[in-house]
Amino acid sequence: MKKIFMVSGLIMILGLIALPLEAKEVRGLMKPIAPLMIEHRLIERMVGVMEDYVTSTRGDKKVNPAFVDAVLDFFRTYGDKTHHGKEEAILFTALAKKNLSPDHKKMLDNLIDDHVQARKLIAKLAEANKKYVKGNADAGNDIIAYLKTLTVLYRKHIELEDKHFFIPSLGYFTKDEMNSMLNDMWEYDRTMIHIKYREVVGQAKEMISR
Repeated sequence: MKKIFMVSGLIMILGLIALPLEAKEVRGLMKPIAPLMIEHRLIERMVGVMEDYVTSTRGDKKVNPAFVDAVLDFFRTYGDKTHHGKEEAILFTALAKKNLSPDHKKMLDNLIDDHVQARKLIAKLAEANKKYVKGNADAGNDIIAYLKTLTVLYRKHIELEDKHFFIPSLGYFTKDEMNSMLNDMWEYDRTMIHIKYREVVGQAKEMISR
């Protein structure tokens, strides 16, 4: 019986129930960490694909630039702008206004630093891919190294958030504050597709004006 109650409680925390996430009745049950933890599952899937790819190279510095481009697009748009963006603009900003315990403050600072490090790695990966496409075969080694580092960073980052930070962080908020953050997250996601394709149009314009 205890197991049933524990599982039910976790489902309520995450909001992972078999209904469309946009439904108002579901939003009423969800917590603001739910969308973030759901996004973690997709990020973990991409990390797994990257790990499989690195293993498949078996130390060969020959890489597939199209695969790297797919990784770059995923982490720039989904991993950073969509996921990290919500964390930083909504949850982390709200937590920064609270009187956090020393442990939670240290974890928050570490998580923000992880975001910074991830952006730097993505930039390095993009630069290495450009070099590789231009004929620098040695850049293949750098690409593999950056992919490996990214997978390690995201595995540790997600574990820290999911298992040690997210659920305790809810204790700093009232129910109304949590509902407000959740609504802000829905609105943030709603506008992301428009931001993405405004950037695509801008990039296309730059291409024809060169």
